[in-house]
Amino acid sequence: MPKYLLGILLTFFSISLLAQVPTFTHQDSLRGAITPERAWWDLTYYHLDISANPADSSIEGSNTVHYKVLKPYQTMQIDLQPPLAISKVVQDGKELTYRRDGNAYFITLQKPQKVGQKESVEVFYSGRPQIAKNPPWEGGVQWVRDSQGTPFVATSCQGLGSSVWWPCKDHMYDETDSMLISIRVPKPLMDVSNGRLRKVTENADGSRTFDWFVNNPINNYGVNMNLADYASWKETYDGEKGKLDLSYYALPADLVKAKEQFKQVPFMLKAFEHWFGPYPFYEDGYKLVQVPYLGMEHQSSVTYGNGFMNGYRGRDLSGTGWGLKWDFIIVHESGHEWFANNITYKDVADMWVHESFTNYSENLFTEYYYGKEAGADYVIGTRKLIKNESPIVGIYGVNHEGSGDMYYKGGNMLHTIRQIVNDDEKWRAMLRGLNKTFYHQTVDGSQIEQYLSQQAGRDLSKIFDQYLRDIRIPRLEYSFAGKTLKYRWANVVPGFDMPVKITLAGSDAAQFIYPTTSWKTLKTKGETSLTIDRNFYVTGVAVEE
Repeated sequence: MPKYLLGILLTFFSISLLAQVPTFTHQDSLRGAITPERAWWDLTYYHLDISANPADSSIEGSNTVHYKVLKPYQTMQIDLQPPLAISKVVQDGKELTYRRDGNAYFITLQKPQKVGQKESVEVFYSGRPQIAKNPPWEGGVQWVRDSQGTPFVATSCQGLGSSVWWPCKDHMYDETDSMLISIRVPKPLMDVSNGRLRKVTENADGSRTFDWFVNNPINNYGVNMNLADYASWKETYDGEKGKLDLSYYALPADLVKAKEQFKQVPFMLKAFEHWFGPYPFYEDGYKLVQVPYLGMEHQSSVTYGNGFMNGYRGRDLSGTGWGLKWDFIIVHESGHEWFANNITYKDVADMWVHESFTNYSENLFTEYYYGKEAGADYVIGTRKLIKNESPIVGIYGVNHEGSGDMYYKGGNMLHTIRQIVNDDEKWRAMLRGLNKTFYHQTVDGSQIEQYLSQQAGRDLSKIFDQYLRDIRIPRLEYSFAGKTLKYRWANVVPGFDMPVKITLAGSDAAQFIYPTTSWKTLKTKGETSLTIDRNFYVTGVAVEE
């Protein structure tokens, strides 16, 4: 190739790479970073106390923020997105001053903030929150009506942030230890939120206030408000930690269909407690709540809008048929109770911790009820949905998540790692161990990577680098010469050395080989072809010497 042409191509390639780098704003940093105005205080408790008015799509009320002082500082960041606005902030009966910078409010505290002290501020706000455009992907508040013309209202805000409908410390690294959610609504509506219903107060104006108490740590986007004229029913599940209360909420017009479809919940719990350990929120119970959008993993208040049919809106994402055996939203969104709500990312760049494991939970659910090959069929079937256009891990500190490949590619990465572990009981123990070791914690993705390496007894770092931070599929290159097989990895990150299982032609026995990026050899009986175990997410190609 002429040097000038090579130079042109390299320049074009460089420009293309630069064009793919996203640009970030000051607001991205205020949202995505642990700013000095966040770092000095530890969130301990919220009391969200609001009135929701479907008549004009408005919210009004307050959030009392309880915290512990970690180091002296006099400015607190609280987040709230327009059109909502903070109207007043009070501490110890004194109104405080504040300034607004986009979605962030910086409150000047008058009282000296002393290390170890427990304090609180009450933040008053009101307005008409952002309307959800395409929930749950483009979230906010959805103000619609059911088939009877009754208001049907729901919140969804992953990624966008819970500050789209209530003021809070809107960063995932710091979860509140517990929370009281008080929602006042006009009759005949009821509110279903997280945790357990403590009481319902009848107000003089004909409205009712529903008080829900969350006894466990909860992340911001896990908090929800669901308003409807719900019908409800309950049952009890005998789980690993004893009796688990199950509560269900559906529109009266859909009650018969819901009662039938929601029978899948105990089956889901049985499979996931087997694989992941006890349901993480026995104290708060489990709820499945009908909403006007597809569904979301709100903690102990999983939302459902899958049309009371199996599959993903009646489709099998894997194309194998196994995905039509169960309801995608019941299984997937409930799987997030372990991976998202129990183990929670600190930074959305590590969103794969939520989505890769929960995607993989679909495979494990299928395996639990239909066998190991069925589970493998399912996860392998989803490979056609992988795009490999950008890395799974996002950019830290700016509220930037990675590519959607965190679902199907992430699930296939975990399925591949399972093959390397090559011990199903050990693998199950690793998954359960994750939920025990990081119980009710926020984590960096690196902590999960290191834990799996330690438990596997093998350094998996290059495998994580390959599948999480690179877009190439590992390619096993090989050739046969006489009674010798030559092989190596190509299309991989430096140092990639993942073992892979192959079967030589004419043999029924599979065997592991241990390729690196340099050629290695294996003595054979004169075979001239091989098959790579389908459970490894790799490609293979015979090459000429």
